[in-house]
Amino acid sequence: MGVTRHTFLLLSLLFSVVTYALGDHSFENEAVVRTVELGGAVVRTKTTYAVKALDSASSIYVFALSADQKDNIAAMEAKIKGGEKLSIQNYGFNAGSDSYLYVVDLPKPLKKEEKITLELDTVLTHATYPWPPSIGQTDKQALKYDTDLFVLSPYTTLVQRTKIRTPSPSVLSYTEPKDVDSFTLEAPVTKSGATITYGPYNNVPGSTNKDFIEAHQKRVTIHYAYDLPLLEIPTMSRVAEISHWGSNLNIEDNIHLYNAGAKLKGHFSRIEYMRQVHMQAASGHIMKAINLQLPPGIRDVYYYDLIGNVSTSRLRTAPSVPRGAVPQQYSLMEMRPRYPIVGGWNYTFTLGWDSPLRDTASYDSKEGKYTVAVPLMTHFPDVIVDEHELSIIFPEGATDMQVYPPFKPKSMTQSVHTTFLDSIGRPVVTLKYAQLTEANLGIVYASYKVPLSAHLRKPFTVATVFSIIFVAAGIIRRLDTRIYKK
Repeated sequence: MGVTRHTFLLLSLLFSVVTYALGDHSFENEAVVRTVELGGAVVRTKTTYAVKALDSASSIYVFALSADQKDNIAAMEAKIKGGEKLSIQNYGFNAGSDSYLYVVDLPKPLKKEEKITLELDTVLTHATYPWPPSIGQTDKQALKYDTDLFVLSPYTTLVQRTKIRTPSPSVLSYTEPKDVDSFTLEAPVTKSGATITYGPYNNVPGSTNKDFIEAHQKRVTIHYAYDLPLLEIPTMSRVAEISHWGSNLNIEDNIHLYNAGAKLKGHFSRIEYMRQVHMQAASGHIMKAINLQLPPGIRDVYYYDLIGNVSTSRLRTAPSVPRGAVPQQYSLMEMRPRYPIVGGWNYTFTLGWDSPLRDTASYDSKEGKYTVAVPLMTHFPDVIVDEHELSIIFPEGATDMQVYPPFKPKSMTQSVHTTFLDSIGRPVVTLKYAQLTEANLGIVYASYKVPLSAHLRKPFTVATVFSIIFVAAGIIRRLDTRIYKK
């Protein structure tokens, strides 16, 4: 009962503080600049807030994101410009503006009129879509991106801008907002090369309320050329098996790859495709190959799909590096699928390798614990992973297993895996994630103990099995299985 009351008091205090902040009493945004870097499946946004405190002891700042941004966030980071990172707490949904609020606690309270510059970085997935949704085999692909015109904030903003950068100056169209004369006397939008700038807009009131949303908020759309594959991985599973007897770490990925670009209109012509390849004019939105960065020191790499082994890829391995050292180079694999993957097509394959356990494992003699560094996932550049599952298989007989992921998973479960010559099975810890990009790469540290009896269990099991076979063979040899004697 005491814990419940304590939690209730903390939530009540946070509610009061945030409610006060939302009342536009604590801060004023002198300038807000949002920069959107458009690409394929992944969109990166950096928003800079030049903030001034209106009251003494102001220490709680509130960010606001729209509902579509919140649903598509793969990574988010807040920090003081040029300084330390700030811890972000999800305050929840604000029904007044159909937005989500995030709270950061500044390192120290600001005095009245004191200023600070904050940065909010987000990585968004599924924020773009092909338009038109279907194209011919030789046509060029284009994407659309939608966003809000005004940056959401509970505080008054003196000046704000939004800069949207496309991969190339080839912009097919962009929205020109109307009825914004109350915020600017200049052109509401300008284009310079590959950058489209909305603003500056002056004296924008707090925008996390229905009145502002209904009266002023607008959606803007950028339609730009992007003739590259729009790759997604709906499901990926990685199995990392730790073997002390083989001194080996085996990694195996089962990957379902999907090209989410414009779907193919009509039938695919292999002859036309080979002609384009020969003329070095193949459509860029058709995936022909992808370069994967694999760990150094790997060996026995295998790559196969539903049909069998795929021998059209190239691998350049890098030598092992001492444990704890930063690799200067990585193994590079140019993965070429069995067939070109056009928009709307899938490709399912398995990629695996072995690596020396000494490259990733360490032993603490005081605690008697092993620690193994397991990469969370393979680096697929500019690719979205919708669902990812990592299973770490510990040695048989391992105890006191602990897993330290780089960030919190959706779920963590424990099970048992039994394979050849196992007697009691091997413990398995499975982590599940969603909405991952290359911004979510990291190392999972798995620590455990293996008692001496567990080390001896496998040779004892092998010796027992062979002894049983020898005894059975001897008994069978001496048995008289004839029906009658001559």
